[in-house]
Amino acid sequence: MDRFMRWLGIAVVVFIAAPLVIVVPMSFSNARSLQFPPPGYSFGYYQAYFTDMSWLVPTWNSILIATATTVLTMLLVVPATFALVRHKFRGKGIADLMMLMPLAVPHIVMAVGYYSYFGNVGIVHTHLGVILAHTCLSVPIAFLVLSANLKGFDRTLERAALSLGASPTKTFIHVTLPILRPGLIISALFAFVQSFDETVVAIFISGRGAETLPRKMFDSIRQEADPVIAVISTLLFLAVIVGVTAPLLVARIRSRRTPATA
Repeated sequence: MDRFMRWLGIAVVVFIAAPLVIVVPMSFSNARSLQFPPPGYSFGYYQAYFTDMSWLVPTWNSILIATATTVLTMLLVVPATFALVRHKFRGKGIADLMMLMPLAVPHIVMAVGYYSYFGNVGIVHTHLGVILAHTCLSVPIAFLVLSANLKGFDRTLERAALSLGASPTKTFIHVTLPILRPGLIISALFAFVQSFDETVVAIFISGRGAETLPRKMFDSIRQEADPVIAVISTLLFLAVIVGVTAPLLVARIRSRRTPATA
């Protein structure tokens, strides 16, 4: 049974990783379109990406919008999570439902609604409009992650700090915040990824001045299947690998230094 589960796990990993095995070689291809296996290899499309402003501008827009979305999401989610998890008030069930509503509604429906509403206030095709729309989509994800961490929080630690004379502000900064830091970081990362990867709403809300990278990739593959898409996919894949492995490497280095210091 253990051997079967092991091989089953390997098969699932191979199935998930198979598209990456195809995309990475295609990013080094010298073909004029997406082709696998590549007829030859070169760095031409990497050079095309890093020298073409039509790709670099959407990339910068996506980074800027995702960063702003993350900040705004956390400013909204942190106090809302504390209020909904730790306090009881009338309408709490409705508030919980409204926080999670964007997860249940299809993005195409949300996009049409944003387009209509933002058009009335004049922020369609602007960075602000995209940031607000992405924030609405990121809030429920960040809320779920942070609320799960907060529900498992041992409040006796806060009571102990308060009983020793610490103010509520100092208790939050020196006791609550360090314990919740992993949940806050994960919530922020999920908000960033949700915004950076969002396509449907961006197609409706963003314009030429606020074009995001996913929208640019969608327009490109719909018109000509530019192989630069494979370059971007490879770079994003590498960024994910670095983001996942970096904390593990840091933790491993710290664990090695601790016994040596002791």
